[in-house]
Amino acid sequence: MEGATRWYGSTLAVDDVSFQVRPGEIVGFLGPNGAGKSTLLKMISTWLPPTTGRIVVGGHDVVREPLAVRRRLGYLPEHNSLYEVMRVDRFLEFAARIRGLGGSSLRERLDWAVESCGLREVLSKRIHECSKGYRQRIGVAAALVHDPPVIVLDEPTHGLDPVQVVAFRGFLRGLRQGKAILFSSHVLSEVIAISDRILVIRQGRLLADTPVDELERRAGAAGADVEAIVLDIVTTAGSA
Repeated sequence: MEGATRWYGSTLAVDDVSFQVRPGEIVGFLGPNGAGKSTLLKMISTWLPPTTGRIVVGGHDVVREPLAVRRRLGYLPEHNSLYEVMRVDRFLEFAARIRGLGGSSLRERLDWAVESCGLREVLSKRIHECSKGYRQRIGVAAALVHDPPVIVLDEPTHGLDPVQVVAFRGFLRGLRQGKAILFSSHVLSEVIAISDRILVIRQGRLLADTPVDELERRAGAAGADVEAIVLDIVTTAGSA
């Protein structure tokens, strides 16, 4: 991503943002509500075009090659859109088939998604009968069923209980080999626990792009914790 900018009329939502996520890397995207996180993720996923700048996903430009980007992308939006009246098993099969899966590969990936996301006991239920936590896990399963090399998750632990959050951290780490993973959250401790690098955004501007181990070294030298260091980045930039 180079110089990505997005205007909504006279409102600047994303301001000249540049960064890269490499295969095998988990990058956490952190910022307060309204910072521009979801807008930026929607641009990456081809939901919104950048006003200016360039975004490339898996070697493909999001504006010129949106279909190629979507084939390589697993995306969970902030507001998880599901077909509420469908049974869980039929919805997941539908999601897999529209991704081009069929035959043995279809069954293998469906089995993987169901087991990895812990959905076996709700497969015969309609989605509207499932709890909020299960609906979130259904959305994750649908986003990843085609084994995409690039994964973008917007608030993926929203609606999960504490036990499920811890399990999801391990699940996400298990996906990292060969995949570029970007996820957003406004929960600082969660981002620190999962990520290799942290991106901090406020008022549409990228304030930091820093490895977690570097933040931990800075925190140790200052006799503080990592959360205090990140909060200092946000508050200092906000007052500048």
